Amino acid sequence: MKNKLQIIGALLVALSCFSLVSAQDATIRIIPSDDAPTISRHIYGHFAEHLGRCIYDGLYVGEKSNIPNTEGVRNDIINALKELKIPNLRWPGGCFADTYHWKDGVGPQSERPTIVNTWWGNVTEDNSFGTHNFLNLCEELGAEPYLAGNVGSGEVQELADWVQYVNFDGISPMSDWRKENGRDKPWGVKYWGVGNEAWGCGGNMRVEYYADIYRKYATFMSDAGLEGGLYKIASGASNDDYHWTEVLMRDIPHNLLQGVALHHYSVIDWNAKGPSVGFSEEQYFKTMEQAWLMEELVTKHVEIMDKYDPKGKVDLVVDEWGGWYDVMEDTNPGFLYQQNTMRDAMIAGMTLNIFHNHARRVKMANLAQVVNVLQAVILTEGEKMILTPTYHVMKMYNVHQDAQLIPIELATPDYAYNDEKLPAVNASASKDAEGKVHISLVNIDANKSNTISVDVSALKLKGFTAEILTSKTLEDHNTFESPEKIQPEKFKKFKLKKGILEVELPPFSVVVLEGN
Repeated sequence: MKNKLQIIGALLVALSCFSLVSAQDATIRIIPSDDAPTISRHIYGHFAEHLGRCIYDGLYVGEKSNIPNTEGVRNDIINALKELKIPNLRWPGGCFADTYHWKDGVGPQSERPTIVNTWWGNVTEDNSFGTHNFLNLCEELGAEPYLAGNVGSGEVQELADWVQYVNFDGISPMSDWRKENGRDKPWGVKYWGVGNEAWGCGGNMRVEYYADIYRKYATFMSDAGLEGGLYKIASGASNDDYHWTEVLMRDIPHNLLQGVALHHYSVIDWNAKGPSVGFSEEQYFKTMEQAWLMEELVTKHVEIMDKYDPKGKVDLVVDEWGGWYDVMEDTNPGFLYQQNTMRDAMIAGMTLNIFHNHARRVKMANLAQVVNVLQAVILTEGEKMILTPTYHVMKMYNVHQDAQLIPIELATPDYAYNDEKLPAVNASASKDAEGKVHISLVNIDANKSNTISVDVSALKLKGFTAEILTSKTLEDHNTFESPEKIQPEKFKKFKLKKGILEVELPPFSVVVLEGN
């Protein structure tokens, strides 16, 4: 009898466990709305700072290089970025922006002065890559340039002259100088950052002081005949500095302000960031915790913006985001060179989903950074180039660019580590101009698959195709010896029946489904 009771007890425990597992399956309800916002393509922006090997020996190798190039910029990188459909590119910083004097980077290269990059490694740069190089690159890419102005060590006239140099089509000292330097027609630069991280490397300012400085600089930045005018972006908050956003929205007239920035990196501990390869599950979990924090930060900063701007005329611009770890061994600590693993794919997928779901206010964002720095989409070594897992996620996701958001309701199981828990599943959906529906799903759980049931009955779709990005281990990454270890593959572990789409998501995976 005792043995029978033990067997029954064991069966009950097993059934209970099975019940719990079943209860943990995620569910998504699709809620189409004609009033839903458009997911701006500018959410998919990138960032190229004069930092480490991002510009020199990254994007720019010079016209005399044996590496195939266009005006000194690597052709393989140009082609890769075109495939990503990058909508905008931010330059020259970052912290570097507030020490950069743009006039040093125009005119004959032999006459340009050198500069010491005091922020990043104290290396000497020759200013061979300047305004013309950058803006011509953006034209080649079909991307909008986003120029970060020097407010920290620069002067109002310097920034006003830069605006006139790149934008004014009439007769003026700056437009005449541009023509002397080989460019007849202006580029028409719309996006301008008025300083960077004014609370830190941009001047260690109090927000009340910076708000007045911003008003002054923005006043003298002429639209210069640019159709639609300039789009001016204030140096915004770091992480949860909600007071910073409050003061900017309260004290800057909104006719001078089109965007407010926000910076947030997925960093475990600024004093002990951990390795980019060889990390533990604990370090992975804490990184995911910081990535998920973006949801809370955007929500709370938007609440403040809504308070002062209920009509939503000022945008939230998350112009620095991504994972930040210790530099790779035997590399310059000031160059911020790190590897890019499946952990970074998780950060990219979930962050972009968060931006999509806040598309009413988040109109622009810039991944840090484009080549060889932090969460780069591209890494180079001499003539070799590799595409990272982050690159592949952003390419899979670019189907959402300028599509209409489809609001969703998501119930997700937890990803548990020790006594801590995070939502395991993250998602967003959109409908493009051709009527195709795209659903992006991320499972951050390091160990467990999660089945997701998506009620798509309201969309009346005939069928789906899908791609997946995953690998055997979280630490997997592409190398110069094995450049295609991680890349998207066709995905078939889903079924559509009576309006319910059931998807089985493997651990640490990103899936994009297309329905029509």
